[in-house]
Amino acid sequence: MERRFDGSRVVVTGGARGIGACIAARFAAEGAQVAVLDRLAEAGSQCASGLGGRFHAVDLADPVAAREATEAAIEGLGGVDVLVASAGIFRLVPLLDITPEAWDEMLAVNARAVLVSMQVAARSMIAAGAGGSIITIASMAAKKGGAREGHYAASKAAVVALTRAAALEWGEHGVRVNALCPGYILTEMGAATRTEEDVRRWSSWSPLGRTGTPEDVAGVAAFLASPDGAYLTGQAINITGGMVMH
Repeated sequence: MERRFDGSRVVVTGGARGIGACIAARFAAEGAQVAVLDRLAEAGSQCASGLGGRFHAVDLADPVAAREATEAAIEGLGGVDVLVASAGIFRLVPLLDITPEAWDEMLAVNARAVLVSMQVAARSMIAAGAGGSIITIASMAAKKGGAREGHYAASKAAVVALTRAAALEWGEHGVRVNALCPGYILTEMGAATRTEEDVRRWSSWSPLGRTGTPEDVAGVAAFLASPDGAYLTGQAINITGGMVMH
């Protein structure tokens, strides 16, 4: 594997498992120093330790704690070149049954925490004057919605909007900001409600005939942060096996 990120400093939120953990592993494999933020202390610590990285236990739904943990991660690395805002939660709830509390929880983790980590990382990147890459993890739900996941889709649409606003505001500083919009990626998130029939049905919707893997997402994240992605910013890139083509 290439070592495109030797000397790079990468912060991954939600990096204890799933897509975030795979992205952290990909950057580490290519030479980066990695800091992982997550509320799952045991899994996060094991992940970071296995990568020779740092772990910061934090509930990202708490904006003060999220800011302080991101600042601590960047300080521990001596700066930041890449931020991957991957932390997220998922709930299946009919639209008529979404409570204000459920709405607030979803937006706090999936959208507000993204904003907080982006702000901290961007301030550091701008102060350093060397630019950087911020990658947010949205979802194809941001573009097509989904029954029984209205608050999830709304939170991910907010991530796409934040990504584009940040790209416009921070581009003059050399900070590139892009979103990834994965489709059906089989991770721990959503496993409790996922059946074998679901997986077969989702696979049939892709022209490639399969669901995605965390590695599919990690590869695109590494591309975006590499010199090959230097002229990409403000994009919301579908990683859906062709289920979404816009």
